[in-house]
Amino acid sequence: MNTNRRSFIKKSIIGTGLLTGANLLGNDVFAHESTANSSKISLNNDDIILFQGDSITDVGRDRNNKNANDTAALGHGYALLAASQLLNKYPAKKLKIYNTGISGNRVPDLQKRWQEDTLAIKPTVLSILIGVNDFWRTIDRGAQTTVEDYKSQYQQLLHETLQKLPSVKLIIGEPFAVKGVGHITDAWYPKFLAYQEAARDIAKEFGGILIPYQKIFDNAQKSAPGAYWAADGVHPTLAGAQMMASAWMDCIK
Repeated sequence: MNTNRRSFIKKSIIGTGLLTGANLLGNDVFAHESTANSSKISLNNDDIILFQGDSITDVGRDRNNKNANDTAALGHGYALLAASQLLNKYPAKKLKIYNTGISGNRVPDLQKRWQEDTLAIKPTVLSILIGVNDFWRTIDRGAQTTVEDYKSQYQQLLHETLQKLPSVKLIIGEPFAVKGVGHITDAWYPKFLAYQEAARDIAKEFGGILIPYQKIFDNAQKSAPGAYWAADGVHPTLAGAQMMASAWMDCIK
């Protein structure tokens, strides 16, 4: 990235910082520690919040329903649970919350629909969780993509986003997998770890708040087995979705 571009990003992004992982404090698996360098997002009146990603975000939403704050449009996962908490906690802010995640998506899929499903909505807060399929398709379908492809495509996506929405506040979810459960075999490692590292690097590069979902799911297994949180190792159960929503809410000041 050249000096001018770095300067643009530095000036453009609001809400920089990293969210650290979950700690088990007593029986509360949803508690999170913050570092001295972390920051959280302050919501403004009339903010537009968009959840974007793959099946973990999609979770059966009605894709024909384009309405904000609509249960059917938000799906049945962490996006709905986080949205319900936001709307309950901040009624005076008149928030508009959308979900445009699509099952099976990788970063190239996001690129193809980014204008319609992200930029046209003009979010002021953009939450992205993407990456598990970018790796998984190399295992189950022989996709000839690399972690370098994933990272460079993700970077291109965010460059475009900041050009069109220079003040957007970014929340980057770390792709995660529950090792030894369902689809998650030894074949995933150590290669999948590089995709997680790439997502962390991207959050840092673009000033997004990182949600370290892998650490959160790892810590949750101190209170219940991995399958309790994600039955197939990838898609969260109801308990796992609530844990994700709680971690997402911890990004909000």
